Amino acid sequence: MTDRVSLTEDYLKRVKASGATARELIGRMPESKQLTTFYGNDFLSRPLFLGHQEKVRLEHDMRVWHDAVESLPDRLFDGDLGAFARAVGMTEVQVSAVLKGRGERMTRQSRADLYCTEDGEFKMLECNLGSALGGMDNGDMAAALLEHPVLAEFAAEHRLGYVDTTEVQVANTLLESGYARTDKPVVALADWPTSYQTLESYNRLLCERWGRYGLEAYACHIGELEVRDRRVRLDGRPIDLVVRCFMIEDILESPEAPALMAPVLEAAEAGWVRIFTPMETEAFTSKGALAMLSDERNRNLFSAAELESLDRLLPWTRMVRDDKVTLEDGSRVDLLGYALDHRESLALKPTLSYGGRGVVLGWDQKVTAAQWEQEVRSALDGPYLLQRRVDPAIEYFLDPQGEWTPWLVSWGVFNGVDGFGGCLARAVPVSSGVGVINVSGGALASSLLYELPPED
Repeated sequence: MTDRVSLTEDYLKRVKASGATARELIGRMPESKQLTTFYGNDFLSRPLFLGHQEKVRLEHDMRVWHDAVESLPDRLFDGDLGAFARAVGMTEVQVSAVLKGRGERMTRQSRADLYCTEDGEFKMLECNLGSALGGMDNGDMAAALLEHPVLAEFAAEHRLGYVDTTEVQVANTLLESGYARTDKPVVALADWPTSYQTLESYNRLLCERWGRYGLEAYACHIGELEVRDRRVRLDGRPIDLVVRCFMIEDILESPEAPALMAPVLEAAEAGWVRIFTPMETEAFTSKGALAMLSDERNRNLFSAAELESLDRLLPWTRMVRDDKVTLEDGSRVDLLGYALDHRESLALKPTLSYGGRGVVLGWDQKVTAAQWEQEVRSALDGPYLLQRRVDPAIEYFLDPQGEWTPWLVSWGVFNGVDGFGGCLARAVPVSSGVGVINVSGGALASSLLYELPPED
């Protein structure tokens, strides 16, 4: 059977026989202004690989997860989105923002950050939903890698393809906002003022890229948007659709932050502009929602088929409470005592942070037992959770010296209105000792090639 392992092994042999160097394999990526602006000048020397059946099962599990997390306000809170938002750790200021300008249903645009274990199982560490997703230009990386004849021939032989995730992004944005391509809405790609200082160049390049798909878009931060004459405007230009890159955490940046966001949210609520995606998305993207899906007290809410997928996809995850919990083997333990005695197998995470911020890894050699206890006790009854450690499978990449070296990979798997939407690979050398894998922490990036469905 063709799968991730067999495809990778075959490709490594092919590259070794060819004598190709890492620099040759990454092709023109270091010359791409859009890619280097965000990812730096170095990239992984090959894509990840995935067999057809593996891709089908992962896509199925992601769909089950999406429908399950979308149903949580109804299943647990009688449809009260505000109560759900508070339960996942949001402040009242954030809850107020979440309830403004709500959409008809939760977006299907997501990026799940997964580890693939040695036994081939994918485990979701978190899942980001909505419009503020990084890595959707991974299709450009796949296209660049495929220009090398070694990979091109290998892909043709094994019927491997990739997804242009940027095209998926544009399609999701228009469809879920209620537009056809022929409507030609004017779009503002709106970031937050502080993050825009570093992302302005990248966002402008992204808007240029969207233009190739027929989308007229302009980069800005939310403070540059003006509400006047029942329209949202940017430099006087009427805006039909605001693509939101600012996060729910931004509203806590300062006492003035809610006022900066409020006019646009109120305009959306009044129907003067559309937002992709509404702030309500932030409640569902909280890691607190993963804890609700993992919690044994909620298992009766889901069918056996749903539980099969959720159990396969989600690591054991619980909110930090002074309570009894059930472990994977069915035993009951006091959560606080268990956490203090088993720190080497647990991570402590805030429910609403992103990019690894605030994460404490119990197995980190720099974290002492005393520090771990202090962190866990400080998190008690707050917006924090404990999650079972997941060890990713080792993947091998060619280094500049021509050696195959072991790396640890985070799979950023995208989904959209039509299902599977591609994958951003981020990896660090095993020797680096890095605990949280992301680009800001020095990870290198690549894409994914997957086996196409069998021909009739």
